[in-house]
Amino acid sequence: MQLCNRPMIKVLFNAFGLLCTLVTTAHLSAQTHRVLFSHPPKLPLVGGSSETNPLYTSALSLDKTLGGYHRKSLQNQNRWSDAMVFVKAVEWAFLYDNLPNTPENIRLRTLLERGKQRQEALETGKRTWEAKKGSLVRGYVSAVDGSVQPYGLIIPESYDPQKPTRLDVVLHGSSRPVGVSEANFIASFDEGDTGGRKVSDRNYIELHPLGRVENCYRWAGETDVFEAIEDVCRCYNIDRNRIVLRGMSMGASGTWHLGLKHPDTFVALGPYCGYVDTHQFSETPGMNFVKVGALPDHQEKVLRMLDSMDYAANAGVVPAIGAIGEKDPFFQAHVIMGAAMQREGLKMVNLISPGTAHVQDPTTFKEQLRQIGEYADKGRNLLPRSLRFVTWTLKYSRCYLVEVLGLKEHYQRAEIDAKLDESGTVILKQPRNITRFALIPPPDTAPFCRVVIDGKPIELPSKPQTSGQKRVVLEWQGTKWQVVGEREVGKRREKRPGLQGPIDDAFTAPFICVRGTGKAWNPNIQEWADANLRRFQYEWSRYFRGELPILNDTEITMEDCQNYNLILFGDPGSNLWIRKMLPQLPIKWTTESWQIGSQTYSSSDYAPALIYPNPFTKHGSRYIVLNSGHTFHEAELNRLNYLLFPRLGDWAVFKVQNGQPQNPSAPLKEEFVQAGFWNEQWQ
Repeated sequence: MQLCNRPMIKVLFNAFGLLCTLVTTAHLSAQTHRVLFSHPPKLPLVGGSSETNPLYTSALSLDKTLGGYHRKSLQNQNRWSDAMVFVKAVEWAFLYDNLPNTPENIRLRTLLERGKQRQEALETGKRTWEAKKGSLVRGYVSAVDGSVQPYGLIIPESYDPQKPTRLDVVLHGSSRPVGVSEANFIASFDEGDTGGRKVSDRNYIELHPLGRVENCYRWAGETDVFEAIEDVCRCYNIDRNRIVLRGMSMGASGTWHLGLKHPDTFVALGPYCGYVDTHQFSETPGMNFVKVGALPDHQEKVLRMLDSMDYAANAGVVPAIGAIGEKDPFFQAHVIMGAAMQREGLKMVNLISPGTAHVQDPTTFKEQLRQIGEYADKGRNLLPRSLRFVTWTLKYSRCYLVEVLGLKEHYQRAEIDAKLDESGTVILKQPRNITRFALIPPPDTAPFCRVVIDGKPIELPSKPQTSGQKRVVLEWQGTKWQVVGEREVGKRREKRPGLQGPIDDAFTAPFICVRGTGKAWNPNIQEWADANLRRFQYEWSRYFRGELPILNDTEITMEDCQNYNLILFGDPGSNLWIRKMLPQLPIKWTTESWQIGSQTYSSSDYAPALIYPNPFTKHGSRYIVLNSGHTFHEAELNRLNYLLFPRLGDWAVFKVQNGQPQNPSAPLKEEFVQAGFWNEQWQ
């Protein structure tokens, strides 16, 4: 095999990244126009502020102006989001905090003035912040819900737009979600669009994502990190082979979580004192945490999706340089990760700061950055000779030259171990808990010439299946591995990367909530579904920092089916899309009863919540969800971020009572009956 030319690979990977971001930008713009500007949901002021407050009304007016400006350029090239983040910070402050009914709030007045300054700069084309060095704030439009999300940047004096530069993604620590969360975050980075404080020179840009405030970079918070990275790559010359991920406290937990599950994205990880599991962390002595304790089986299983200690083997792919204080109350978290790595035959690098508690010791931090820098200077190795990748879900499926495409069972350990010899032969041990995987050579390299699995050679096609395709898909067919066509595999209804559940996964990608407008079969169930939607709208806005995309069922098109996960509220009588899809769903539902598996329930007293591939999409490429937003709620969202794990799995049954609350933060009148998972064939 002719090995790749390193500089050429960097060029091709950067070009590929640019292409992806251009495609994403076009999709973002279409989505924002389709949902937010068509039906902007009006959120009530739940704080103590009056709608007559001049700051709030001025923010709404500027919001309208910027929205109109954005409509003039659906390609998002006018960077209206860089102005809108200031306006949104003011709006959310009034929505969710008890602010004085006066125009004297200095921080919010400053933010509003900054929004006006940038709006005027957009109109004149003098976007001075785009060339600014030092600390600044920018924003992007999220594909998830069309919301504007802010991020902070520190641009070094040495940055040269003509030269690709290293990017350090720095995740912030825990911060209680309040109305002024965006305002406080922005204030820590914004110093105007010209001048400002001088920063010590460095050879990298720092990106500080908000991560939708407080979720330990899970769910839409995880998507936020990667969307912010893509936006920075659009705006600056970033070397994608030198992206570092690091953070402290919750930021360190996010670093373990994202870095070990996306090990081919980052050149190095730098977690500084962060937790790595749910159960043991909840029992940290002296912290008065909520002890998780024994969980139902369906909840224990999905912890395998979240607990980063279960992905410790992937530290053999992406180097992790941990650091922690000797007297940190969370010291045990790094002990747990160290033990997990040892079980994988790895030794954890853990820099311990003598005598310090839960703080970032300057000397230890400097050494952590030095060691990270050694890896960053070299860049990622895009063609590793030896690779061992572990996952527990197809949500995390890719690592350099391998992509896991099918599992025997979700939330059980899946492992693939591959070596590449000088002849271009890929030699694999028998994959564990894997039914299908792909081998993918990097750009500018020849196709793999030979594959050997468990000592047995696999016959490869003499020609690529399609023009220019070098990817090879292998499937376990009962007694042996065999090369299969991707198109044929794609037509099957099976769990696959990006379409594997659980319910909460639907809200990490573009989605629309669909309100039923017809006559319900059972008013009791409809009242419960409506209350579910009200609760989700409130929780999404307050804790995931965006306006929930909602359309009526009569407004949804087949194009929406292809582009969004559809979250359907109601029953087959009230929601025409539930009615249309019902014949292809794994439940039977009539006016009198409905059935899941062998269990039958009354349609007047019981209701389903579930996730399933949209039967109207090409090869089931999008989800539908029935009657559910996130399966954790305000009691968890407003308390401790390690509690944000799924409560229901892929499906659940609820017994519904009469008289649902109008207050969206009040618990629904419902009784949980049972929950579980579809198998790998969605049955």
